[in-house]
Amino acid sequence: METIQNLRANTITEPCGWLEIDLENFVLEKLKNYIEEAKQNPVNMNKSLAGNISKSLSLEDKNNWFFQNVLGVAIDRFKEIFPEHTNTEIMLSEDAPYCLANFWVNFQKQHEFNPIHNHGGLWSFVIWVKIPTDWREQHAIPMSGNSNCPKASDFEFLHSTMMGKISYTRFGLDKESEGRMLFFPAKLDHQVYPFYNCDEERISISGNIVFDISDKTMREYRYENRRRY
Repeated sequence: METIQNLRANTITEPCGWLEIDLENFVLEKLKNYIEEAKQNPVNMNKSLAGNISKSLSLEDKNNWFFQNVLGVAIDRFKEIFPEHTNTEIMLSEDAPYCLANFWVNFQKQHEFNPIHNHGGLWSFVIWVKIPTDWREQHAIPMSGNSNCPKASDFEFLHSTMMGKISYTRFGLDKESEGRMLFFPAKLDHQVYPFYNCDEERISISGNIVFDISDKTMREYRYENRRRY
């Protein structure tokens, strides 16, 4: 089952970077169903998130479907492309499986924003589900258009250069961004600028991947490895 249409790797400075992944339509539809189910039994996430956003809800990955069919592929590709980062990020006394620790949806309204922050765990991701604006129009509004550094509505990574200066990689968002996932190291700083002149919500999904070192999981993992070898 193919879940990824297109994958691009972008290097910040060796040995690390991020992946840009276009999800298949059926994956995006599955995620939209997750969102609708979350609305039926809302679990508010705002207090545990950095976003200055009016509504963020917890999502459930039923039967671990998204992790197994999409995130597992992304993890394997990231480890293949950036092996040095993966091998030195966290040292454990033994191998351990990964799991999806947090999974949520943001409903961002105009003027709301996500300040500079990073996440816990090993990897994080953001998926744009609905983008009601176009970055070209947002950059053209007077307060951005008259600036030498327009940022309205952008998503942005922050990272240091080899000279120790802070550099920025921005993503201008529009309708074509829907269904795109950025998969990146959890400690990579990022931020989301506000958008303007639009009453529709911007909808995005995020989550964090960690080692699953619970006693039950590790017992099962060791047992399976012994069977395999």
